Amino acid sequence: MSTVLVVDDEWAIAEVLGDILTDEGHRVLMASNGQQALARINDALPDVIILDFMMPVMDGPATLRALAENPATAAIPVLLISSLPLATIRDRCSGYSGYVQKPFLVHEVIRKVAELLDKQKK
Repeated sequence: MSTVLVVDDEWAIAEVLGDILTDEGHRVLMASNGQQALARINDALPDVIILDFMMPVMDGPATLRALAENPATAAIPVLLISSLPLATIRDRCSGYSGYVQKPFLVHEVIRKVAELLDKQKK
């Protein structure tokens, strides 16, 4: 069973993602911003992180930088989600392993998480 950390300040989106991933057999951890995510990671390292780009307290780009600076978390694949187009995301941050635009399709999230987990195993 893989562990996925969902980081999103929109609780409804986090809940939907959590339900989808739980139904797929994953253990799901939740956080509402990057600061909470980093605290959750101290309790249990996830196999994949789904990270919102825009959040209060600590946004996605700041969280990506913090993850990259820590040797224990630098290799965790991050699926970035945002309502912003990919071109804007590329201009504003780096270090993510995949991207899904909101509103997302359920099967797209499932497929991208599976791809990241498969890459991690190799």
